[in-house]
Amino acid sequence: MNRRPISKNQDPKNIDNCQGKFRCRSYLSVFSSVLLAAVAYTVVGTEGLCIMGILHDDLVIIREAEKEGETTVITINCPDKTGLGCDLCRIILFFALSIVRGDVSTDGKWCYIVFWVVGKQRTRWSLLKKRLIEACPSCSSASGISYYRSELHPSKPPDVFLLKFCCHDRKGLLHDVTEVLSDLELIIHKVKVSTTPDGKVVDMFFITDTRELLDTKKRREDTIDQLTAVLGDPLVTIDIELVGPEIAGCSQASSFLPSAITEDIFDLELRGSIQSATFTSDSVSIVMDNSLSPAHTLVQIMCQDHKGLLYDIMRTLKDYNIQISYGRFSRKARGKCEIDLFIVQADGKKIVDPSKQKSLSSRLRMELLRPLRVTVVSKGPDTELLVANPVELSGNGRPLVFYDITLALKMLGPCIFSAEVGRHVIGDREWEVYRTLLDEGEGLSVPRNKIEKGVWKMLMGWE
Repeated sequence: MNRRPISKNQDPKNIDNCQGKFRCRSYLSVFSSVLLAAVAYTVVGTEGLCIMGILHDDLVIIREAEKEGETTVITINCPDKTGLGCDLCRIILFFALSIVRGDVSTDGKWCYIVFWVVGKQRTRWSLLKKRLIEACPSCSSASGISYYRSELHPSKPPDVFLLKFCCHDRKGLLHDVTEVLSDLELIIHKVKVSTTPDGKVVDMFFITDTRELLDTKKRREDTIDQLTAVLGDPLVTIDIELVGPEIAGCSQASSFLPSAITEDIFDLELRGSIQSATFTSDSVSIVMDNSLSPAHTLVQIMCQDHKGLLYDIMRTLKDYNIQISYGRFSRKARGKCEIDLFIVQADGKKIVDPSKQKSLSSRLRMELLRPLRVTVVSKGPDTELLVANPVELSGNGRPLVFYDITLALKMLGPCIFSAEVGRHVIGDREWEVYRTLLDEGEGLSVPRNKIEKGVWKMLMGWE
C-alpha cells in the first residue's frame, strides 16, 4: 500500500495535510477548547468551589449511530495516565464492540480521545458509559461536578465467588452459561468443568463481580434465575458462595502443559519466529522514526485488522510504560489498518536507544501477528484444545476469550467433556491458558485442523 511520507520539516503538532497522519492543529484547538470548557464549569456559591471542574457525565459522551451500518462515536475527555488507552480499549472489547477509527491527543495531564465503533445492536450504551467513566483517573465529586486527583490508595482486590451448578449435559450448554455470565458482568477467572458417567455436568466458576453486588441477596437471586432459565433443567442445582483468596489460590489449573503450547510460545517469545505457527495474521509493518519530531518517536504500523487490535497495541505499550502523546488509528480497504503513534517513555523522552526500539518493535510485531496461541493435541485417545493469551502486567486477562472458544465449539459440533482455565508462567511472562477436552463420541468427530482453524477465526473476529 502506497503512503505519502511525512516531510522531515514537519512537526507532529503542525501536520494538517498528510495522508493517514495527524491534523494536530485541530487536535490542539479541540484540546484547548476542552480545557477552556472545563474552566468554564467553575462555580462559586451554594454549589461550592470547583477548580478545573468538569461535569461527571461529560467525561464520556456517546453519540449512538442513527441507523444500521453507521458508527457510534465515543468521546472521552478526562485526566490522563499511562495505560489509560489500554484500559478503555479493554472495556470496549468486553462489550463486543470493534473500533474502526480512533484519535488520541494528550499533554500528559489531560487527554482527549475519540473512538468510532461498530457492534451488536443490543449494546447497553449507558452501562458502557458507566464503565468507561470508572476507568478514567479518579475524581472527587461535589454537587455532580468532578475534580482531578491522583490515585492516593490502590483499590482492594475484588471478592472472589464460587459458582457451582449441576444439571444434565447438552450441546452448547457451557457457552450459554458463559454468555449469561458475560451479560451480567461476572468475570470468569477460573473454570472447572467435568462430566459424570450418567450424563450430568458439574461446573465450578471462580468469578468476580464488576458491579460488586454479588454479596447481596438480590444480585445472587437474579444471577441464579437467569442461569436457571438458560439451563432449562428443572433438576438443576445452583449455588454461589464467597470464597477466600486461599481457596481461589488452591484452585490453580494443572501445572503440566503439553509441549505443543509451551514450545509454540517459546518459538515466538525467545526467537521471534513464526515459521512454525499454523495460524497468524497477515504481515505486519512497523517503522520507528525519531527524525520527524524533536520530542516524540513516531511509530507507524500497517497490519491486518482483528478483534481487539487496538487493545493489543495499547496493552503492549502499557506493559512497556510508554505514553502516547498523539495517535490515529483507521481501518482501510480489505481489512487493512494504519496506525500512527507519537510516543514518549516514562521520563517524557523519545526512544533513541536502538535496543529499546528493537525490543518494542519485536513485541508489537509478535502481538499483532499472533495475539493468541491456538493448538489441538492428543491426550491419550481424546482430543484437547489449548488456547493461550498473555496477561497484562497489571494482572488483567483478555476479555471474552472463553466466550469465543465455547461459541466456536458450539458451532463446530464437538461436545465439551471438561474445561479448565488457569494461569501459568511461561518464560518471563504470565499466560492465561484455556484447556478444553473434547468429546467426539457418537460419530460426531470433527477434523482437528477444522477445530483449530474455527476457534482461531472466532477469536480473531474473522468468523
